Amino acid sequence: MKQQPWWRGAVIYQIYPRSFMDANQDGIGDLAGIVDKFPYIKSLGVDAIWVSPFFKSPMKDFGYDISDYREIDPMFGSMADFDRLITVAKEAGVKVIIDQVLSHTSDQHAWFQQSRQDKSNDKADWYVWADAKPDGTPPNNWLSIFGGSAWQWEPRREQYYLHNFLTEQPDLNFHNPEVRRHVLDNVEFWLKRGVDGFRLDAINFCFHDQQLRDNPAKASEDRKGRGFSEDNPYAYQYHHYDNTRPENLGFMEDIRALMDKYPGVVSLGEISCEDSLKAMSDYTLGNKRLHMAYSFELLTKDFSPAYIRSTVETLEANLTDGWPCWAIGNHDVTRVLSRWGKGNTSPQLAKMLNAMLLSLRGSVCTYQGEELGLTEAEIAFEQLQDPYGITFWPNFKGRDGCRTPMPWFEHQVNGGFSSGEQTWLPVPQEHRASAVDRQQQAQDSLLSAYRQFVRWRKSYPELLYGDIEFIDTPDDILAFIRRDQDRALLCCFNFADSTSLMPLMSGMKLSALEGHGFQSLSQDNDALVLAPHQAVFARLV
Repeated sequence: MKQQPWWRGAVIYQIYPRSFMDANQDGIGDLAGIVDKFPYIKSLGVDAIWVSPFFKSPMKDFGYDISDYREIDPMFGSMADFDRLITVAKEAGVKVIIDQVLSHTSDQHAWFQQSRQDKSNDKADWYVWADAKPDGTPPNNWLSIFGGSAWQWEPRREQYYLHNFLTEQPDLNFHNPEVRRHVLDNVEFWLKRGVDGFRLDAINFCFHDQQLRDNPAKASEDRKGRGFSEDNPYAYQYHHYDNTRPENLGFMEDIRALMDKYPGVVSLGEISCEDSLKAMSDYTLGNKRLHMAYSFELLTKDFSPAYIRSTVETLEANLTDGWPCWAIGNHDVTRVLSRWGKGNTSPQLAKMLNAMLLSLRGSVCTYQGEELGLTEAEIAFEQLQDPYGITFWPNFKGRDGCRTPMPWFEHQVNGGFSSGEQTWLPVPQEHRASAVDRQQQAQDSLLSAYRQFVRWRKSYPELLYGDIEFIDTPDDILAFIRRDQDRALLCCFNFADSTSLMPLMSGMKLSALEGHGFQSLSQDNDALVLAPHQAVFARLV
């Protein structure tokens, strides 16, 4: 068998450090907490962790507004804690991927502090500045994802600056080669410290249209939310000019050229745009751009076998030699069990969703707590931390509901996350019943099923590297064949809360597979019998 890169077919476990484990008992998770819990991470059988930002930051967007790319924010610990994390991970055989937020900085970054002073300083052209229109209004109609105009007035320069996200997150001017060089220097700093790869936040937002053309309006029936809600004015435009510009592709090649100097590292781009599936293909084209990309296409409320099939098939049709990466949850969206369960939050449904994700062609990002079946938490308005949610309340309650602390011990204070007096977000009472200590004691728990399936999956090259071919099925069933060389597996998932029959194609012969943790092969004449929210895995003979 051809030797595959470690990241192909990898399971990447996303850690949101504020909420994973608090080692210094200040109510906020930290790097030392991740080190303390590394035996648990290792026990999951995952190949890598992706750690959300821990860099120095004013925390207006909880670390995605970076004021120093080469410093650890004291909230999360020190560089010694980071080096310890790298060491512990390598000893455990687990790779470490970290976030890089390249398109924008904090307004407290030294670069911006200098750039905003006047139009003639050394950093004057390092951010996106533009004159007002003759009537004093912003240069064009571009909008911020977090609400309102994407332009903020700076009186010292008598100009506007661009911010695609919060006002406190000014966009860098990637048309300036000096900016690109310094950004890549910051990336290399972490490569030299031993990281195994990067998750590249909002990577399609680096370049903007230099002519500053207005985005065209979008008809109400065409509006859809991908990383934002449909009632957000951001959904009212086609974002042709403020992101996903052609120049971005050249910068992807610059990133890849740098990473190729460090064998074995991987780049994973987050892409949110008008046609994310096409962009995923463009951004991973050949062996000269990103290694992998993922989008918000499976992070939406849309949930049906037909939708998942259509999404995956569309990407597969666009993808040439790139490699897909799939996620059904992360720190930006409602937890998948609440989002897709639509009231049904049973462990069996969660178990099936995890297995379905882990059976798709590509690599997988799984978000902390999905192995426990955590649901979206209800956070009172006065407890909200997310500025996004505060702005759009009550129609959109923000991202705090999926960011609450991990429940480690059912009966300990703050669920064992912290012994501090108060945690940055509360530990939901309903999450205590799903705590790690309770599930580790139960052989039939979701956590046990997660570990079992991840371990079982590693034995099947078809699931790790094989092609995918979907099968026509009744509406409630998703089914596909994974093929690798002369081996083939049938994977079937019943999305219904009742027993379903899946007719078998003429001549299809199956042999049972064991050890995956789901029901045994059950046939009724020429049909498979699938119990509610069950999965079937079988060898094609």
